[in-house]
Amino acid sequence: MASGKIDGTGNASTSVNSPGPVRAATGALTTTAAVTLPVFLVGGLAVQIGLSPAALGLAVSAYFGASALASLPAGVLVERYGAARISRLGIGLSALSLLGIAVAANALWSLVAILALGAGANAMGQLASNTSLSWHVPPGRQGLSFGVKQSAIPVSTLLAGAAVPAVALTLGWRWAFVLAALLAAAAVLLVPGDRPRADLSSDKSERRATGALVVVGLAATLAAGAANALGTFLVDSAVARGIAPGPAGLALTLGSAVCVTARVVGGWQADRRPGRQVGVIAGLLACGAAGLVLLAVPGRVPLVAGVVLGFGFGWAWPGLMNFAVVRLHPQAPAAATSITQTGVYAGGCIGPLGLGAVATFAGYPAMWITAAGAMVGAAALMLLGRRLLGKHQLVRSAM
Repeated sequence: MASGKIDGTGNASTSVNSPGPVRAATGALTTTAAVTLPVFLVGGLAVQIGLSPAALGLAVSAYFGASALASLPAGVLVERYGAARISRLGIGLSALSLLGIAVAANALWSLVAILALGAGANAMGQLASNTSLSWHVPPGRQGLSFGVKQSAIPVSTLLAGAAVPAVALTLGWRWAFVLAALLAAAAVLLVPGDRPRADLSSDKSERRATGALVVVGLAATLAAGAANALGTFLVDSAVARGIAPGPAGLALTLGSAVCVTARVVGGWQADRRPGRQVGVIAGLLACGAAGLVLLAVPGRVPLVAGVVLGFGFGWAWPGLMNFAVVRLHPQAPAAATSITQTGVYAGGCIGPLGLGAVATFAGYPAMWITAAGAMVGAAALMLLGRRLLGKHQLVRSAM
């Protein structure tokens, strides 16, 4: 019986028993959207739920903190049991989390506790999707597939926003979570199967660039913390600087659209320059930092320019990071990306809390300058990570 094979680069080649790249990318996209729905739906329906800004910030930070704690164990589960099984488990946990919020979230503590279940689903679904793309998509198209997969995050945000007028304001916010649970559960049908178990075993002699991955993960913490401020504080910051709520909200919509486009285009270019993506990320972060500085300047023109640069460059890198890490660790993609993904989640946890405190005590301009400084620091760490990963690749090639 034919099965998926490992080619010379360590990536899975396609076969008659291996899902095609389109199906794998579709499964990764829908899985990622399904497992991230709980936190984005809570954010989109915060007013209807009755959450204050402080309560929402606490719930979101707790969610990403739990995701960070779950990331490494989730990577172990994916490597042991396979991407398909853990994807389905993650989707199921996400649906349970959504139903739990609909039925039992009657106080902040219960909401946070149920969101923690969704955080575990997020970690499992994200890492399983990374692994599925590594196995089933040919090397020449993996960059684009990771870009498409990461575009599911802003897509989830748009779905959460659409749920407000479509469901929450007509049937009530709890029904919005019930319908979201059904929608998330349907994603199970699109999860591609795994390769035969014989092809899933990792090469025990494979050297993992753990030190370099930790450095890249630290860079991701700073970058994600700064970039998350865009979605969290952009509208309120613009209104505080004298821009009407309508244009301020449209600026956030523009940012989401730019972010989706940038992630897909970034993945497309990664397939043409696969060995340079960590350096590309550093450049994107430097440009994104310039956009954050512009957000500290009054006026609509600096706002629009800052949004385009901040979202289009400063938040376009997660797919590129996953692609670069998976490319160097084809035998253990989940374990490798679990390290860097921990950094992303840690940034999502501490970024809004820390930058929110800066905004409270020093004002939004100081907060945007601080976020820009964090993004510049992330760019510097990415350059260091590129150097360390380059050394690891040389050692690996010599073995």
